[in-house]
Amino acid sequence: MLTYQYKLNPTPEQVVTLLAWGELLRRHYNYALGQRLDWLTRTRCQVDRCSLVCEPVGEIPAYTDYYTQASDLKQTKELFPEYKNIYADCQQQNLMRLDKAWKRWLIPDKNGNRGGRPRFKRRGDICSFTFPRVNSPHAGAHLTGNVLKLSRIGEIEVILHRPIPDGFEIKQATILRKADGWHASFSLEDKTVPAALPINEIKAATGIDVGLEKFLTTADGQSVEVPQYYRKAQATLARQQRKLARKTKGSKNYQKQASKVARLHLHVARQRKEFHYQVAHWLVNSYDLIVFENLNIKGLARTRLAKSILDVAWGAFLQIMQAVAVRRGKRTRGVDPRGTSINCSRCGQRVEKTLAVRVHSCSCGLVIDRDWNSALNLLNLGSVGLPIPAKLVGGSFPRQTLRLRRLRGYSACEAASLRSESEMRSLNRLRLAGELSLIQGASQCMQKNGSGSILLPSFSRPKRFLEGLPLGHSGGLYTIRQNARIICVLSNRVVDEFSC
Repeated sequence: MLTYQYKLNPTPEQVVTLLAWGELLRRHYNYALGQRLDWLTRTRCQVDRCSLVCEPVGEIPAYTDYYTQASDLKQTKELFPEYKNIYADCQQQNLMRLDKAWKRWLIPDKNGNRGGRPRFKRRGDICSFTFPRVNSPHAGAHLTGNVLKLSRIGEIEVILHRPIPDGFEIKQATILRKADGWHASFSLEDKTVPAALPINEIKAATGIDVGLEKFLTTADGQSVEVPQYYRKAQATLARQQRKLARKTKGSKNYQKQASKVARLHLHVARQRKEFHYQVAHWLVNSYDLIVFENLNIKGLARTRLAKSILDVAWGAFLQIMQAVAVRRGKRTRGVDPRGTSINCSRCGQRVEKTLAVRVHSCSCGLVIDRDWNSALNLLNLGSVGLPIPAKLVGGSFPRQTLRLRRLRGYSACEAASLRSESEMRSLNRLRLAGELSLIQGASQCMQKNGSGSILLPSFSRPKRFLEGLPLGHSGGLYTIRQNARIICVLSNRVVDEFSC
């Protein structure tokens, strides 16, 4: 199932009708929830005793569920004629929402977890309603070209910014109101979803370690920077929220300013979602098996890093990545993250370190970025029992490896000579936090090993290094030899050389 969302362009009269429907459905939702809670309260008393504090009196109501409440819709329309103007399927879908929330509260899932108690909706909380049938003989919604015809509402123009794919069937349509207007979400069914890739045909596998310094790091050392959309929008949000605080609540100016704040939040959410889809498609296009860590994100969001954790939205990204992988026929696998940041990916020895230490240095000689080490551990855990070649699990990585982005206009030796933080800021060359400590860790390792060499993968090479290389090349290596020279190697051939 896919969901395509389009902007609607309703007339002012249609906007009034849509708002009236939302308010009437909210009242019906609250009344139906009150019925259920009243039945639950009156039937909790034990047969042979009563509470000493309080006990409801009166006739015990009959059992209430979706079917009894749906059968009462006819009586509701007789008592309140305005409900006759609402399409019947929309009222039934409104009760189905309540029934799902009720069951999530009372019935635990397979892991023993339950949802929260359903709450009464305030004015404006219900801003969507669903037509469960589209383009069928008895459907309440019909999409023809760029016109959506809704029962009891009329024809509404749809801004089709992308066409609906051929062969997809529209199962249902949901009309919802956002900060920037009304939208229609179409649930599409495609019966040609590819089957999952057989395990023996996996040609590329990786593990991804998500974080706050870098959004994620793959098992081959590539990393994605954190965009921090909310952090960048904080100043603008604070200014608009101060203006909102000075308005009189309930006034027209208050509503206008509240709409501006809501649109800013919506823009940040859309930026984050688009970024998640771009990264997910990049991963699925590059790898056949993606191993990720099953994090307790709710628990992490209660720490002092809550704002940053909620800004990167790991949970939303992992859901999107798994959905994209299913549509492409690729495989994903979640593993337990315990020990992946501490254990060495080469020898398995525990190397205790705090979060401030960004380099994993083991006695076996492995010096590597801690996020890269964690990604390798995740890949090793996720590939247990799978016929994956050792080269795909990171077994062929050279000794003393370290991830580094090459500085434009500077050799790696010149970058290693930078010492002060002010020099880094003035040159604006070091993009990732902690790169200077990584370079210093490399030089210390060279001094300890004497005549040894350290290989530093680079993933932001100048254009001249990419000439003549096929698209999708996995990357090159910078080899630093003490008191010698710096050589850039791409695909096992020297393409550039620097004096040191």
